[in-house]
Amino acid sequence: MDRTLIMLGITPLTAPAFPAVRPRFFDREYLNIVYRTDPDALRAVVPVPLELDEPLVRFEVMKMNDVTGYGPYTEAGQAIPVVFDGERGEYLHAMYLDSFAATASGREVSAYPKVMGSPRLYADNGALVGTLDYGTVRVATATMGYKQYELDTRQAEAEITVPTFMLKTIPHYDGSLRVQELVRTEITDVVVKAAYTGPARLQLFQHVLAPLADLPVLEVLSASHVITDLTLAPAKPVHNYLEAS
Repeated sequence: MDRTLIMLGITPLTAPAFPAVRPRFFDREYLNIVYRTDPDALRAVVPVPLELDEPLVRFEVMKMNDVTGYGPYTEAGQAIPVVFDGERGEYLHAMYLDSFAATASGREVSAYPKVMGSPRLYADNGALVGTLDYGTVRVATATMGYKQYELDTRQAEAEITVPTFMLKTIPHYDGSLRVQELVRTEITDVVVKAAYTGPARLQLFQHVLAPLADLPVLEVLSASHVITDLTLAPAKPVHNYLEAS
């Protein structure tokens, strides 16, 4: 086992917040909705040296049905298509989970922008429904026709395996910056078991602590429902802001 993972998994020593394992996801279920948004709003949240192409956002709800070391949980958030050093990928802008262990490990071991929330993904009267609540307040509702049209599995795999970029910031004890890096990760060992597409709608609601609606929905462009097994590769730094400054 990776010694780094063991060391990171034992804080605090007698009550680790998350298991010291690299998890494998089985039957991970995605609801993805790609929409067009305000380009000025995107520019305000995407850090350099990432570059924007089209003003798009992918809203996702992911139901983790079986995760080694963690068990089932659900996650929702926003990913923004970007380009870094000629490579197309996504910048992970926001992620909300209902698992403290998965939230802690994603934030501390990697750089995932994870916070606690209450996402759900379920079928309801012919629709696949994804919702996100922050506390008791609804901040997102997504609906898609349930398994109406099959989607080519190669297209589905390409959609979920683009490299992802995240901003990692760690302060010193005095509040000054200790680490500020752009990091890259990707999904590996993918097995797409099923994939579908269909009509979709997305509503985002204003909340000061969960500001998904700051990237407003102007036009829904596509939607997919993907069921897959996969593994997350370790994050690696690709740009050091402190050295560049």
